[in-house]
Amino acid sequence: MKANRKRLAFSGGICISGLFAYLAFRGLHPEQMLRSLGSIQLGYVLAGMLGYGLAIVVIALRWQFLLRAVKLVPLRALCELVTIGYMGNNVYPLRAGDGLRIVLLRRDHQVPLARVTTVVVLERAFDGCVMIAFVLIGLLFIDLQSSEVEGILRLAAPAFVAAMLVALFLAAKPDLLRALVGWLSKRLPSRLSHLLLRLSEDVIAGLKGLRNPLHFLGAVLSSFTTWSIEAGTYWLVMMAFSMRLDNAYAVSLLICGAVNLAGIIPASPGQIGVNEFITVAILTALGVPAALAGTYAIVAHIAIWLPSVLGGLYFLLRKGLGWADIGRAGELEGVG
Repeated sequence: MKANRKRLAFSGGICISGLFAYLAFRGLHPEQMLRSLGSIQLGYVLAGMLGYGLAIVVIALRWQFLLRAVKLVPLRALCELVTIGYMGNNVYPLRAGDGLRIVLLRRDHQVPLARVTTVVVLERAFDGCVMIAFVLIGLLFIDLQSSEVEGILRLAAPAFVAAMLVALFLAAKPDLLRALVGWLSKRLPSRLSHLLLRLSEDVIAGLKGLRNPLHFLGAVLSSFTTWSIEAGTYWLVMMAFSMRLDNAYAVSLLICGAVNLAGIIPASPGQIGVNEFITVAILTALGVPAALAGTYAIVAHIAIWLPSVLGGLYFLLRKGLGWADIGRAGELEGVG
């Protein structure tokens, strides 16, 4: 049954990605895109890929800030796990990479599962809020009328902002959560009651990093820094195509924010198709020729996708695991 659900989710994601890829590239002629590709300056693309590697280090630092209240894990180990997680998300459905890094942190560093899961969910809330900020900052500097961007903001902004506000509230008022869980546990069978009480304490512990001003500030700054570096990758690929756009970095912030917010759409691993559709929609609305916008979207996606996949696979193999292990993270605690 579980395998059938995974296959169904994967098939559904492929169909969604196929639809968005069709919408992104319909009417484009391959020869036009190849001409655009012929003028690319690969040095800029390679610089963008190296920059994305730096972004992974900074995101691992953010994870360390949020985990400090639970356990101080070496930054090098977190860099490896973040890279593995990003690789898993890019090659396997249902964000399996997040589950994989959670389980590997539990296995290798004995961090309680519920606590690290809480921190990873909290990271997603941080990411969503930063992406919303990037979209709004981008729109301040460029004149863009895009129904796609407006739709993404309407869909994603309430969810991410609400998640962050709830996390901050529960971190500031842990006794309120304890009281609510205590009231509920009295109405449950003994076994479920003990489980709920233990899980609630792990969630409170996972949110503890928000109560430390220095750790919270470090998480905020590292969140904006890492995504600013990723936006720089989009900007460098623009330079590779010699795009002449006013406020080009603001456009890069907008693209970075919009394509990552679109990650809530349940498409295929790596958001193939969705990423290209959003990028092409933004660039063509700014007057970039459709063939150039489509070629840029593909190259920029590869520049973001390839470093994490190659690096993640390398670190996964170093841990004695293989490709198939990505999809069965729950079985890995006893491995190694």
